[in-house]
Amino acid sequence: MQTLLYRTKGDKTIWAIVILLALFSLLVVYSSTGSLAYKHSKSTESYLFKQIMFIAVGMMVVYFLHKVNYKMYSQVARLAFIISVPLLIYTLFFGVRLNEGSRWIKLPIIQMTIQTSDLAKLALFMYISRLLSKKQDVIKDFKKGFLPLIIPVGIVCLLIAPANLSTALLIGATSLLLMFIGRISVKHLALVIAVAAIPVVMLVMAAVIKHNDNGAETVAVKKEKGSSLFVRVDTWISRVDNFIYGGKDVDDEKTFHVNQMKIAISNGGWVGLGPGNSTQRNFMPHPYSDSVYATIIEEYGLLGGVSVLAIYLLFLFRCIRIFKKCPYAFGAFLALALSFTLVIQALANMAVNVNLMPVTGVTLPLVSMGGSSFIFTCIAIGIILSVARNVEQAEGVPQPVEANV
Repeated sequence: MQTLLYRTKGDKTIWAIVILLALFSLLVVYSSTGSLAYKHSKSTESYLFKQIMFIAVGMMVVYFLHKVNYKMYSQVARLAFIISVPLLIYTLFFGVRLNEGSRWIKLPIIQMTIQTSDLAKLALFMYISRLLSKKQDVIKDFKKGFLPLIIPVGIVCLLIAPANLSTALLIGATSLLLMFIGRISVKHLALVIAVAAIPVVMLVMAAVIKHNDNGAETVAVKKEKGSSLFVRVDTWISRVDNFIYGGKDVDDEKTFHVNQMKIAISNGGWVGLGPGNSTQRNFMPHPYSDSVYATIIEEYGLLGGVSVLAIYLLFLFRCIRIFKKCPYAFGAFLALALSFTLVIQALANMAVNVNLMPVTGVTLPLVSMGGSSFIFTCIAIGIILSVARNVEQAEGVPQPVEANV
């Protein structure tokens, strides 16, 4: 054990946060999977053991990747991005379909499904971190600095958006924020934001028109089973419509998900009902993933919800500290990009649960029930800790002396 601690480097606060959130996820998952276990005729213990397995694998991934020199990730960034693009295209046309969206592919042999958007997101941020570090001399130039960065972002977002608009928007927002910090011209970023705002405004207008027409079919794109890549447009419009206008009553089918989360938060009060005492977990869709933050507030109260928020903000603060101390641009941008995407995803999940955003399918990193997204989150954290480890070495931080065994 002492040898393991000796070999573990990097920011100790980030290590503590990762372990704390992973252990906390065991309580939440065990508490919230009752209805899922009943539906599939399984025991809640089976999902608990599954979560333990994902945590164990995830921690090994973090440990292994944090031992790798982060400069290696610069060398694989371009290859990872090139591989992710055809995978996104394959997923769009031939992936596993769920809720009218094709987001997953099934891996042969192990028969595990993964979201290719998770791989693409990781590859994209590694790639643009590499580009930002190499193009600082021409970063203000439109052709030499801006276009080589915005084109990969546009490709990934456009390929992800048809099946997972929320993830595409989060990736786009995180990329623009990173480019702003990387000194990309503000007028170039403003141009991108203006162009991206056009379909968003059209979506809001379509939702308003649909609502005013009392649900009549006024949208040009309609749901047709498997006939178009953009079959989810009607779903997007409905979600925006429900967010703006809400449901007529608590049993309104269109806003059932949101209403159940509101009830859960109301039940929680200041200190919550206690671990395992949630009642809305039996009514909320996906209380162990999309709605996990509402489950947390119901069981641990507003104080518990604020504490979870504070933990993610502390994680971001420590990563910004790594960014400031890293002597090399690639490591600095890489740590910042990966921390931004994790924290922004967490904030988006929380915002949906407290009805500050339309319903999306994003999970709460390290807390929601494990899957491929949990592993990719651990990969991102391992890379961040790799940068932190090299920052420590560059600063000459004294390391504990290995004990003789």
